[in-house]
Amino acid sequence: MDGSQAKFSFEDAAVEPVAVRRFLAENPDFLRRDEGLLADLGLKIAPDNVVDFAPAALARVHAAHQREAEQRHLIEETARANFAAQAQTHGAVVDLLEARNNSDLARRVNDLARQRFGLAAGVIALENEGKPPAGWKHLVEGQVDLILGGPDQIARMGFAPTALGLFGADAGEVRSMAMVRMAIWEPSRQGLLAFGSADPEGFTPDMGAELVAFLARVVERTAERWPHL
Repeated sequence: MDGSQAKFSFEDAAVEPVAVRRFLAENPDFLRRDEGLLADLGLKIAPDNVVDFAPAALARVHAAHQREAEQRHLIEETARANFAAQAQTHGAVVDLLEARNNSDLARRVNDLARQRFGLAAGVIALENEGKPPAGWKHLVEGQVDLILGGPDQIARMGFAPTALGLFGADAGEVRSMAMVRMAIWEPSRQGLLAFGSADPEGFTPDMGAELVAFLARVVERTAERWPHL
């Protein structure tokens, strides 16, 4: 077939790599004579009339390197953020273990939320027929299930309108929450450890709740020093 008369119709042939390769092999002048197509592909004709793929190859290598560098930077940033969060959490544990009573424990939860994590508030809530310990938020029976979204839910991340009441006077600042179920004392009483953020993206549903759950376990064990009647 004369290269000058070669035609490639998308209607007459399946646009598959094999078909394209066969067409170019049978019509070598098709690519060499189309300067616009060569430019679009990032190719050029070398002095010996051979198509030079070096620019395109270098561009692909550069793009791959750029993507790799961006991914590496993202991984490093995530690792640093996780390390900082863990370090702050470990410091928070020490603060909680130094509580002198349940009222002091609630104060420390709110303080570490604000001072260590830059949040709007931290709250301990308890389902109880009578009054909870001073500084704790009182909940009625079944309210923990309502806030978390069901009896099988251990944690909830994101914004939950039903949880705004936990934060009292600070509720107006809260745009997202991290909440973990607790079981305190014997017989077990349902409770919540809740943190509120002023940032709508501070806590999102796709985030893991492991660090918050860890703090909840610390609060549980610490509160058990002072059984509440």
